[in-house]
Amino acid sequence: MLITQKNQLVQLLSEALKETALAHDLSPTDLPIPQLERPKSIDHGDVACNIAMQVAKLWQLKPRELAQTLIGYLTAQANYADFIASAEVAGPGFINFRLTNQAKTAVIKEILVEQARFGLVKLAPPAANAKPAKVMIEFVSANPTGPLHVGHGRQAALGDAIANLLSTQGLAVHREFYYNDAGVQIANLALSVQARLSGLKPGDSAWPELAYNGEYIADIAKAYRALPEHQSETDLESIQQFAVAYLRAEQDLDLTIFGVQFDQYYLESSLYADGSVAQIVADLEGAGKTYEADGALWLKTTTDGDDKDRVMRKSDGSYTYFVPDVAYHASKWQRGYQQVINIQGSDHHGTIMRVRAGL
Repeated sequence: MLITQKNQLVQLLSEALKETALAHDLSPTDLPIPQLERPKSIDHGDVACNIAMQVAKLWQLKPRELAQTLIGYLTAQANYADFIASAEVAGPGFINFRLTNQAKTAVIKEILVEQARFGLVKLAPPAANAKPAKVMIEFVSANPTGPLHVGHGRQAALGDAIANLLSTQGLAVHREFYYNDAGVQIANLALSVQARLSGLKPGDSAWPELAYNGEYIADIAKAYRALPEHQSETDLESIQQFAVAYLRAEQDLDLTIFGVQFDQYYLESSLYADGSVAQIVADLEGAGKTYEADGALWLKTTTDGDDKDRVMRKSDGSYTYFVPDVAYHASKWQRGYQQVINIQGSDHHGTIMRVRAGL
């Protein structure tokens, strides 16, 4: 059933309610808008409405009798028969409608006419200098410490589908991937590749405890050693940069093959470079949301429902991993987005509360 047909039926039902109210000396104001739904069983028709049961109690009428009265009004309308083949009262007062073949096939004609623009919202011409509302969808955002897995594929499909849907409704949609290219996990990635370069493998006594054990680490080490220019196997910074770039390229290729593209890849490292992390910490201190204990700076997340307060800055001066996430999410509003949607992975469960508290 096309939207125009649904709107037409809802309008006719609303007018039928008003006519019924006037005929019974009842108030026609403050009436609910009729809601249409698809019946669970095809035996109950194509479209159903429970408006008679909603209004009958208010008017102290019998629902089935009110439903029959509404049907009588509808069938008297000239254009009603163009899209409704029959209507009947069912159960305690449902009205079940069956569509005409003309109504069922009207969508095919519209698809043939609209083609690629089928389903896009028909917007009124924008006012002078008006800009569409901005919305950001952040999704996938896999750490560049390993290949994408099926869970990331699910996030990619879901995020891209939501972005496509919102784009059809006249919104300016921005697709963003947040790369956690800084912190402890990236340092462990570099140590893992370095260990492989030195001939170690998982299970060896000298294999680093926090190293990544996947075979892809050996692939990165092999590619690093094959570079035309001489590469130092002790230069952790060079190894780290190469490993991150290697995995980012692999992830990007997978997403391209999957048919998902992003407008921007936002780097966590940029939040340290431009002072955003230090600024968000200063802002939280200024708002009285922090305190110092045991040589560390803590965020009062318990005031926002967390089970315990969280360390923001450790005693060695480094920040915990959720702090740049707070700065990143704050940047979304600073960049002018009125609405943001995050497609979170299963491993984000523990961070949602503390990031929300920081925001």
